Amino acid sequence: MESKGISVNQIEEQLKFFGSGFPYLSIYASASVQKGILYIPENEQELFLRTWDVYLLKNNTIVKFVPASGAASRMFKDLFEFLDTAENTITAPSVTAFFEGISQFAFYHLLQYFCRQNEGKSIAELIASGESKKIIENLLYDKGLNYGQLPKGLIFFHSYPGSSRTAMEEHLAEGAKYACNVSKRVNLHFTVSPEHHKLFQQRVDEILSEYENRFGVWYNIEFSEQKSSTDTIAADADNQPFYDKEQLVFRPGGHGALIENLNDIQADVVFIKNIDNVVPDLLKSETVRYKKLIAGILVHYQQKIFEYLYRIDSGKYNHKQVLEMLYFIQNELCIKNPETKILEDGELILYIKSKLNRPLRVCGMVRNQGEPGGGPFLTVNADGTISLQILESSQIDLKDPEKKQLFEQGTHFNPVDLVCALKNYKGEKFDLLRHVDKNTGFISLKSKNGKELKALELPGLWNGAMSDWNTIFVEVPIETFNPVKTVNDLLRPEHNFSKAASKDF
Repeated sequence: MESKGISVNQIEEQLKFFGSGFPYLSIYASASVQKGILYIPENEQELFLRTWDVYLLKNNTIVKFVPASGAASRMFKDLFEFLDTAENTITAPSVTAFFEGISQFAFYHLLQYFCRQNEGKSIAELIASGESKKIIENLLYDKGLNYGQLPKGLIFFHSYPGSSRTAMEEHLAEGAKYACNVSKRVNLHFTVSPEHHKLFQQRVDEILSEYENRFGVWYNIEFSEQKSSTDTIAADADNQPFYDKEQLVFRPGGHGALIENLNDIQADVVFIKNIDNVVPDLLKSETVRYKKLIAGILVHYQQKIFEYLYRIDSGKYNHKQVLEMLYFIQNELCIKNPETKILEDGELILYIKSKLNRPLRVCGMVRNQGEPGGGPFLTVNADGTISLQILESSQIDLKDPEKKQLFEQGTHFNPVDLVCALKNYKGEKFDLLRHVDKNTGFISLKSKNGKELKALELPGLWNGAMSDWNTIFVEVPIETFNPVKTVNDLLRPEHNFSKAASKDF
């Protein structure tokens, strides 16, 4: 515990949660374009796009923050299962689709090289001779590409004439399009696992000058690892500490632990996006446009909030202006507090300042098309106020028919498309750890050496870890959401150069 920087009090607090569980959050309503989600028509977007372009002309620090510690092994789940079967005959549709499209993958030529080197045959010859498993072995094992052990960020996602790009490299290309300030500096921060840190750095060393020359920018690329102090204790069936060979078992605290990494970043504005949600250059224009749009909305609202806070500090406001600020909180930030009706102006202004002086985030939301993931809701907080939150299904009591209906009526889902303002109106960085709702974690069942254990995940990065932020939801098109969950997703037109070039997007 001491080596991890974890105190006894933290352990006791976590063990209490195993016993009591985490309370469900009370939903007031699903957020929609009628209430809670901004819809900006195309003819009104120019104002916000210009706002962001002007912001880029100033000497502000902008960072693109990408959680990239996830392993790629889940991408290849069906291929691993095929390897484990005794039969050589391919029956799974997903494995059939993989081999039918194998020449279209960005890693095809490299895989071809390893098959020839290790098996003495080409991919086509191995397929013809019924040795398809040899191909998968060269894809997943360390005798070949070792993709079964690599992180998603280092998998070749997209083909270009004469080259291929990893997911990480697509983030470099994307960042140059919308996160480059007047000094031509592009800051990227990737959170990585300890075992992959060196591999990421090696890849950056190999390609950095090429990308700087291609896009005419200077990259500042940083990596950080999830802090061991954010690991959580595992528990047994009796909610007591779980031991393995007389040693306490700790587990990573989930992506919510990354609030610590985000808190360490010195920046004015931070974009947050998952490592696998990228597209080739041919299709980046829509993504870039809407990244600039939500960033312009962030700056627009931040300027309004700062104006109100300066006015409060000056003491130069009247009753009408107090009501204007209150209406802004209620109607623009969607924060409701029934007690404001009984507050005097002096109490009301303190309430307004406390609500305005917080980190701000603008979150893109996509129309619900059956994709898994959390969604936008108007949620009742512990203090009785109502605010915008991103919730996962596990945070909602789906056994309650009313809550289940509100959940199922949700029109949008969260694609993890955020832009955040991390400094207050005085230019001071917020302490993000003070804005976490610790009652919004998760408990799941896992196993270790055949024994069942309970694992505790910290409040999710864009869920409870940002619970006490000011939030604005904005509708963005489905074209901006292109995750890669399985290897076959890379065969979709939005990830395949030849298909994308021939498709009318």
